[in-house]
Amino acid sequence: MKPNLFLNKKLIAIAFLCYGIFCQSQEPNDCVNAITVCGNSSFVFDVNGEGVEEVQGLSSCGSGENNSVWFQITIANSGTLAFTLTPSSNAITEDYDFFLFGPNATCGNLGETIRCSTTNPQAAGQGNNLTGMSPDDPDPNEGPGADGDSFVSDLDVLAGETYFLVIDRPVGNSPFSLEWTGTATFPESPSNPLLANPNLTSLPDLDLCDNVAPFDDLITEIDLTALTQDIINGQSDVAVSYHNTENDANVNINPLGEIFTSFFSTQTIFIRIENTTTNCYIINTLDVNVTGLSNFNTPTTYELCDDDSDGDDQNGQTSFDFDVKTQEIINGILGANYNISYHLSQTDAEADASPLPTIFTNTTATPTEIFVRIEDLTSGCVGFTSFDIVVAAKPIANDVSLIQCDEDGIPEGFTTFNLNEISNEVTSNVPNTNVTYHLSQSDAQNNINPINSNAFDNFFNPQIVYARVTNTLTGCVSFSEVSLEVSTTSSNNASLAVCDDDGTEDGFATFNLNDSNAIVLAGAPAGLDLQYYETYEDALVESNPLGNTFTNTIPYNQTIYA
Repeated sequence: MKPNLFLNKKLIAIAFLCYGIFCQSQEPNDCVNAITVCGNSSFVFDVNGEGVEEVQGLSSCGSGENNSVWFQITIANSGTLAFTLTPSSNAITEDYDFFLFGPNATCGNLGETIRCSTTNPQAAGQGNNLTGMSPDDPDPNEGPGADGDSFVSDLDVLAGETYFLVIDRPVGNSPFSLEWTGTATFPESPSNPLLANPNLTSLPDLDLCDNVAPFDDLITEIDLTALTQDIINGQSDVAVSYHNTENDANVNINPLGEIFTSFFSTQTIFIRIENTTTNCYIINTLDVNVTGLSNFNTPTTYELCDDDSDGDDQNGQTSFDFDVKTQEIINGILGANYNISYHLSQTDAEADASPLPTIFTNTTATPTEIFVRIEDLTSGCVGFTSFDIVVAAKPIANDVSLIQCDEDGIPEGFTTFNLNEISNEVTSNVPNTNVTYHLSQSDAQNNINPINSNAFDNFFNPQIVYARVTNTLTGCVSFSEVSLEVSTTSSNNASLAVCDDDGTEDGFATFNLNDSNAIVLAGAPAGLDLQYYETYEDALVESNPLGNTFTNTIPYNQTIYA
């Protein structure tokens, strides 16, 4: 198939583009690959090298092919054939030649040129570097070198005749524009019924989802079968092909097919729409954008405390409600119409296989990664994310007992307890824990009405209070019982006396408090612990205990408490 040039009735910019690795050897610089000139659209080309030398010796103008491009012209309506060729650069050194063969010449039998110009504009002393065919010039041929003024006479042509026009650039590197100035017209190129404005060449963007594994590389299958049928629109003489480069579309090589795999997340597809009767064609473009579903919130780690819902609150297993994560994923997404499923592997998520139940109980140690498949039911796009489920261990909460003596002189079994002194025993001294104490199990569970753990006055003997132990990192909670018991066992007052013989009679001396142990504990059960305090309040709450040796802080006479 020969490529063709769509002309915007009169003017076309020529710039043949070569796209890296897609540039092919089948360029329109040979007769068999000539571009068909059509009437209702513009196109771009540039001359770049010669193919097979086919012009040399066929014209009285001399010269041949250096950097050439071939056009095949079919006349639709009789008239005159004329044109003006203008290089993009106005440098006088830019030298364009042309050769016209016909009528009805073939590539195997071109015959002699019927019009040609090989004048060098610099050598001829011209004021510009234009060339072409004009009704104002009587000469059918000019050149080479300084001969002529680069223009030759126009040509009367008849409907149905065909001609080959060869444009060659022996000197320079500038593209050119070509303005058809005659009265003859060329066959109309096909149109795209999807474009209401014939001056438009770009279809609306095609936005696709990456629905092919691995789903995150933004490469997917593109199916343009329906687009082809929409463009053909029932016409029997229209062919549509899709290409990766404009060059491929021009020369009609390397078609992608109607179903192919995208190369990039955003790529331009060049659409060749050809009238198979006239060989006229147009090039439209289609930008394809491949995206993945990303309009969702990334879920956070789902952490729950171990519980006894399965009969064991220390086995690291509990039940997770994935509806909680679904709400987190779609929170704030207006109009979200998503189907969300949860899986134990990325492979299952991508294959939409083995979805987990909404209420999921883990059977293995955590953390466990959960893979999420998110499908937009409106667009069909699929996205993926993941989060960890974690079963946090409950803190240690030991049942303990605290026994204290009734030392207020009234043996009724009531006293003041410092509960903080047993907190380490309750928690086994595990760090990152907080302990509060409550009068009832209900208060402890609801974390209300904590009692004053620094100084609690019991009102039963014995009395149970309840410890609430909270892990300050996870928030997990355990409970235990603390038994408070007041012993009414009587103790004895003792007196210690020493001489102030340190050389300074000031009423201060050092006492060995152990010297009074036997007197204080006389008649008491064996195995009791004895500790001394400077104040009665300290003794009640067991705060600030004294050492075995004590220097009085009040001169001559001071009472301390055991």
